[in-house]
Amino acid sequence: MISIQLSNLTLILGAHAIFRDLTWEIQDDQKIGLVGPNGAGKSSLFKLMIGEYTPEKNGSIVKAKGVTLGYLSQQPEFDPSDTALSVVLQGKPRIAAIDAELHQLEVKLGQPEIYNDSKKLERTLNAQSKLIEEYESLGGSTFAGRSREVLRGLGLADVDIEKNIGALSGGQKKLIGLARLLLAHPSLLLLDEPDNHLDIPGKAYLEQFINGYNGAVVLISHDRYLLDACVTHITEIEDGKLTTFVGNYTEFIIDKEQRLAKQEELYQIQKRGLARMELAIKRYRVWVQFNDKFASRIHAMEARIARVDKIDKPILDRKRMDFEINGWRGSNQVLEFVDLEKSFEHRTILNKTNLLIRHGERIGLIGANGAGKSVFLRMILGRETPTAGEVKIGPSIKVGYYAQEHETLDFNQTLIDVVRHAGEMSEGRAVSFLTRYLFPYRQATQRIGSLSGGERSRLQLALLVLSGSNFLLLDEPTNNLDIASAEVLENSLMEFDGTVLVISHDRYFLDRTVNKILCLENGKLTEYIGGYSDYAEKIAM
Repeated sequence: MISIQLSNLTLILGAHAIFRDLTWEIQDDQKIGLVGPNGAGKSSLFKLMIGEYTPEKNGSIVKAKGVTLGYLSQQPEFDPSDTALSVVLQGKPRIAAIDAELHQLEVKLGQPEIYNDSKKLERTLNAQSKLIEEYESLGGSTFAGRSREVLRGLGLADVDIEKNIGALSGGQKKLIGLARLLLAHPSLLLLDEPDNHLDIPGKAYLEQFINGYNGAVVLISHDRYLLDACVTHITEIEDGKLTTFVGNYTEFIIDKEQRLAKQEELYQIQKRGLARMELAIKRYRVWVQFNDKFASRIHAMEARIARVDKIDKPILDRKRMDFEINGWRGSNQVLEFVDLEKSFEHRTILNKTNLLIRHGERIGLIGANGAGKSVFLRMILGRETPTAGEVKIGPSIKVGYYAQEHETLDFNQTLIDVVRHAGEMSEGRAVSFLTRYLFPYRQATQRIGSLSGGERSRLQLALLVLSGSNFLLLDEPTNNLDIASAEVLENSLMEFDGTVLVISHDRYFLDRTVNKILCLENGKLTEYIGGYSDYAEKIAM
């Protein structure tokens, strides 16, 4: 059954047409991955569906009777004075309302004018019975417990569940918004990058929840592992058009490549056929001067060309970020920890840890949120002092750092200024360099603070290239990148002549880029040879 139907949707923001005449049907049992490049209109499509944006005239959005929508934005906002638990409980307001009504009835039952009047007492008890029945049918008695369970499953620590929202990070707010939606259980879930800021156990929990969800789910995500694990369909928005495919992301990509190859073949065949007809028309135009009978042939052939259903030329090579980081050979011993310890009051991050990283290694550092992975990197950078032990960086090693929250960028600088300073280059060369990272001149003159998360990520990668580093410390580098840019990064890291230590919860990225996994858990580092899938297989044994 169709949950929601979108017909002839056109969205224009300012002077820019995001898309035109889009039509889409979402069935009540589909799990859909909505993909496409940054700026294609994925989030805008969600905002149309929830009524935040209004389509141009002639466009319509029709929901089936009884269908409810639940929407998770990229940056959910809540009352800062609320706790995480209270926000989640608000997801089912009827439970809270019944709870309040039952409390009022309990007060009434203790009043003499009620318990001394048999009719009033009977009415009050009947009302209480009906409310209790409804409360149980909605799962009210277990709702608080299930709310805590979902918050824990998504990675929120017990100590944070009762904290005010204002004291929590943006990532934690995302977890709370996601938990609230999952427990509210609308007919159709619209999730805009719900996996951002989730650690690997949290992502696994999300996959399990989506797979078992009794309803439709539309998911915007750049996590290819997630898209392979839990979607039944892929809908791509590209060049203002929607294309839907049955299957997961990997199957979709194979199918798309085959479709583009077939379209290119048919386009070339048609192009040659049309060229032959146009050449014949040119000849007939010369011959008609000597013989009028060729005029009818010209008209007939022009009519044939006009009737041809033209095949669009497929775009086989789309413009992508031009990220090439070369590196260079430095010391064989790149990084060493000697009896390293780090602790904060009652929390131990590392306990007498020894580690040696050699030239050319590609290492993925994983662990639950809060395990201390970012502290690990800050000790290497000298920004955090170990409690005991020593961090040794090899001679001839230059460290390049990619910060997850982009805190290494000065948001008041323009893109041109920061690149000119980092690369010691002229303004013209800086502009040319920035175009390789998909920044047009107008954007290059703007302040960094005006950029989106994905654009700041591309700028940080550009600055890594200019740093001339041979040891890369990357903290969640794919978090804000679209899939095409993540693939460019993966391919470049494969060719990088240096060493890479990357914190990432992107399992697909880890499989493609690393040859060793370090798992940080309870103050201990455990080493696993291979990528993420090799690690997952070993711990499952």
